[in-house]
Amino acid sequence: MATRQSVDEHIQQCENALKSAQEQYDRASLQEHYGDVEFTSSLQQLEQSYNDLAKLALSCNDQQRERLHRMRLQLQQVQNKMTLLDH
Repeated sequence: MATRQSVDEHIQQCENALKSAQEQYDRASLQEHYGDVEFTSSLQQLEQSYNDLAKLALSCNDQQRERLHRMRLQLQQVQNKMTLLDH
């Protein structure tokens, strides 16, 4: 079973990835093709965070799983937004 601390750490990692991705999205919206490496890196960080949460959810209780699921939805939403951005 996952500990509360491990869940909190993963949630914090995801929040950091979301913040970084949002910054890259904002920059890409303004600068078009500049900063592609950072943009791609942020997308990869989101994907890694999403995968880590999926693995962690396997060993969580129902309450923790629900919390991780909500975070995974947020990660997916930002991934979709970044993927659809015409930059």
